[in-house]
Amino acid sequence: MIQALHAGEALSLRLWDILLDTLLDSLKILPFLFLAFVIMELLEHRANGRIERFFTRAGKAGPAAGALLGCVPQCGFSVLCANLYAGGVVTRGTLVAVFLSTSDEAVLLLAAAPQQLPALLKLLLCKVVIAVAAGYVVDFFGRRTRRQSIGSLHEICDHEHCGCEKHKGIWIPALLHTVKIFGFLLLFTFLLNFLVAWLGHERLETLLLHDSVFQPFAAALLGFLPNCAASVLLTQLYLEGTLGFGAVVAGLCTGAGAGLLVLFRENRHVKDNLKILGILYAVAAVSGVILQAAGM
Repeated sequence: MIQALHAGEALSLRLWDILLDTLLDSLKILPFLFLAFVIMELLEHRANGRIERFFTRAGKAGPAAGALLGCVPQCGFSVLCANLYAGGVVTRGTLVAVFLSTSDEAVLLLAAAPQQLPALLKLLLCKVVIAVAAGYVVDFFGRRTRRQSIGSLHEICDHEHCGCEKHKGIWIPALLHTVKIFGFLLLFTFLLNFLVAWLGHERLETLLLHDSVFQPFAAALLGFLPNCAASVLLTQLYLEGTLGFGAVVAGLCTGAGAGLLVLFRENRHVKDNLKILGILYAVAAVSGVILQAAGM
């Protein structure tokens, strides 16, 4: 009886720790989510069609610009670009480039260790090259099946029936969108933290095919987890020697942070979203295998 009580107390404490970690992980992203949606509202209320015309005229530079913007730590640009793509403003290649170059928390973790500066620079360079190349290839082959622009970012709100049109200004609509996405983020983060706690480090190494040439394929799947915890986990496993450089590049290429969550939440074309996931996984896994084979 006493053992059962102790086991119950231990389980309660473990769940409490998981919930606390979930809340802290999600709160780190909250300001960036809100900022991204504030920018979206500014684009809608102040810029009108000028933003769409800008991206249309500078369309060929989209993947290159997106790859560079994605290097900025955190996932704010991936969230913003996912919204712009759902509104038909940016091309699929630009979105893919931003997602592939986004490294979320990994940049900050590697930058915090001075001895990892060469690895950080190599990581960013590889991801930018991969993102630019993939973005232009996607746009080149996607010309014949270009998504039709919906003409206005406000169509997203009309589709969601979120009630934004009832509120004047930018702050309340941005807050409403942020709260909705934050709810999904909390759920996914809790499931991720629970999974990591349940599996343990050794099982995780086994699942990630430690010392295997196929490790980038497993790491790329892990990167799809839609929050910053995935980038933190991948970076820590790399620093501990569990993941090779090719594998961590593969995982961080698919790790677009909350951008993937926003894409599925805001873009009504499910098949299109799944196609983007397939492109990200194929590019990330193959690139990781090539880097690993090259001895990087």
